[in-house]
Amino acid sequence: MNDNRKATVACPFCATLNRVDLSRIAQHPKCGKCGKPILLDRPIAVSDATFERVTADTTVPVLVDFYADWCGPCKMMAPLLDDVARRRAGEVLIAKLDTDRNPATGMRFGIRGIPTMILFRGGQEIARRVGAVPPKDLDAFVNSA
Repeated sequence: MNDNRKATVACPFCATLNRVDLSRIAQHPKCGKCGKPILLDRPIAVSDATFERVTADTTVPVLVDFYADWCGPCKMMAPLLDDVARRRAGEVLIAKLDTDRNPATGMRFGIRGIPTMILFRGGQEIARRVGAVPPKDLDAFVNSA
């Protein structure tokens, strides 16, 4: 496995961006500012402010789920994305962007329907799926990265 697996993620408690060595997830990384845990076995929240750094500075594929709290199909996808994040921690970073709270990034990527899942590598879009998908299709989509 690649020993140069790194991710830039925002601390869920204080929003400070942290650079995390993904090969050391088992050592439970902590925020450099507040010292609270950075949990990478679940989707991480990204915003208009952090999106660019997270997708560009992460060396593993990043799957971003563009969603909204009121969206039924988005709610159906949430446990599937949680499962992928748990199973594939350190191999792929699962991120969620609330399009209602972060409209600039959604507009930038032409998000017209939600959920929309976009795979990024090195900050560049490499694949896109719109709508809810069954678990095996989600796994195939993640594997395409």
